[in-house]
Amino acid sequence: MKHIVKGKEPQSLLEHRLKSHTNYDNYQQKDDLRESLLTEQGYICCYCMGRIAKDKMKIEHWQPQSSYPDLQLAYQNLLGACKGNERKPKNLQHCDTNKGESKITINPTDAKCEKLIKYGSNGQISSDDETINQELNEVLNLNTETLTKNRKAVVDAVIKGLEQKYPDKTWTVEILTKEIAKYTKLNQDSQYQPYCQVAISYLHKKLLRVKNQSKG
Repeated sequence: MKHIVKGKEPQSLLEHRLKSHTNYDNYQQKDDLRESLLTEQGYICCYCMGRIAKDKMKIEHWQPQSSYPDLQLAYQNLLGACKGNERKPKNLQHCDTNKGESKITINPTDAKCEKLIKYGSNGQISSDDETINQELNEVLNLNTETLTKNRKAVVDAVIKGLEQKYPDKTWTVEILTKEIAKYTKLNQDSQYQPYCQVAISYLHKKLLRVKNQSKG
C-alpha cells in the first residue's frame, strides 16, 4: 500500500456538492473524478497497487456510503481501486470488491500507512498490528494467490536487475538509494510502477543491512 497524497478535487465534484438534493449516484461527471484519482495515485490501486486505468477501475469510498452518507461526496474519502476480480468467486475477490461496505482502519491517505505494512520475499503482505493484519487478509483479501505471485515477481525482478548490473553483488548505499528512487518516482507517463512499495521495502531492507555492515 502506497501513501496517497490527496490533491485538488475536480471542479465538477465541488459544484455538484454545493447543489441541493445531491448525492454520489446523481453526480454525472464521474470521469472527472476518475482522472483526478488516477493522477494523484500514479495509476495504481489504492490497496493492492496493481495498475488501474479510467476504464479499469472502481471509485472507492474508504468510509462506506451506507455508514457515512455525509461523506459520499467528500473528496478525501474517495479513492481509485482496481476491479478486484469482481464477479469471480468470493475467495478470489480483493480490494474494494471484497471490502464492500466493511469499515477498515488502514487508510492509504494516512502518511503512516506505509510503515504499518510489511512485505515478505515470498510475496506475502502482513502487519504487526493485529487489526490491520486481519483487514489485509480478510477484508481486503490481499494475500490471494495472484497478488502474492505478482508481489514475489517484483522482488525477483529487483534481485535479477541488481545481479545483472552488479554481478559481484557489491550493492553499495549509492546503488541501492538510486534503485529506491526509481520506484519512488513517477515515470514519463506520470505512473508509478505496479506494486512499487514491494520493491521499495525490499531495497530499504538491503540498504539498512549495508549501512549496518559499514558501521561494523
